[in-house]
Amino acid sequence: MVRVLPEGRLSYGMQLPVQSQSVIYAEGWEAEAGPAELVDVARAADRNGFAYIAVCDHVAIPRRLADAMSTVWYDPVATLAHLAAVTERVQLLSHVAVVGLRHPLAAAKQYATLDRLSGGRLILGVGAGHVEEEFDALGVDFAGRGALLDESIDALRAALGPEEFPEFAGERYAFSGLGQKPRPARERVPVWVGGSSPAAVRRAAVRGDGWLPQGDPRDRLPGQIEKLKRLRAEAGVERPIEIGAIVEPLYVGDAGWEVGRRTLTGKPDAIAESLRAYRAMGVHQIQVRFRSRGVDELTDQMAAFAAEVAPLLP
Repeated sequence: MVRVLPEGRLSYGMQLPVQSQSVIYAEGWEAEAGPAELVDVARAADRNGFAYIAVCDHVAIPRRLADAMSTVWYDPVATLAHLAAVTERVQLLSHVAVVGLRHPLAAAKQYATLDRLSGGRLILGVGAGHVEEEFDALGVDFAGRGALLDESIDALRAALGPEEFPEFAGERYAFSGLGQKPRPARERVPVWVGGSSPAAVRRAAVRGDGWLPQGDPRDRLPGQIEKLKRLRAEAGVERPIEIGAIVEPLYVGDAGWEVGRRTLTGKPDAIAESLRAYRAMGVHQIQVRFRSRGVDELTDQMAAFAAEVAPLLP
């Protein structure tokens, strides 16, 4: 069993700003921000009880997608290692690492080192990827990325285990007699699987310690969770799975500016009441994102959420 969240409560974490700047979610101020702002937000998460901070993974963005996705995508391992050094307790999540783009031994070396340096705070979030040009540039079969991810998870389980000389034999990867130290600080690194497609839900059910849905609205989540649990039971996987959800944008209090019609805003008790619905669905952790016009407003919002909203969650 690999449980990283406390039982009996709805935990909260966040995707970090600045490190990825898709126009779907990036705030205007992030374009001019950098390492100092990232550190400020990570430290705010650490002191305000956030379960994790998370970063995304893209190697290179093709020109056809650059206007929508931007080309700002900090490397997840380097970024989380930097932030591990300035935080103490917050978990470090890759949300998500496209691990099929890298040989499992190479990825294991990076992530084992990160877990060791951080004192066992790594959560390895993985996903299949969606940008074909990245796969082409790195010589990886895009069409076969689902099966590749399945095998990569299995290989990483072996390579990130307690054995100094891990062994694995699959269709694409095989290794034995090759030692890697340092070993992770955890005996078993938790693997959370991202994605909401039928294949991703099945992958999370069969292989995951956690599930990171992508874009499921509230009315769809209960059905997805029911399917996940059914597939897990059918596969005979008995260990618990930690289920997440990405919630609507938040703003605690009276914004005094246009925060968007989808944003949950207002008094803390009203926001908490809305978020408690996720726990009723069977969600264990929510990933929150706050509307903000600068890093100070963002860290103020994080503090307000922790002090005024979080205590009202289950």
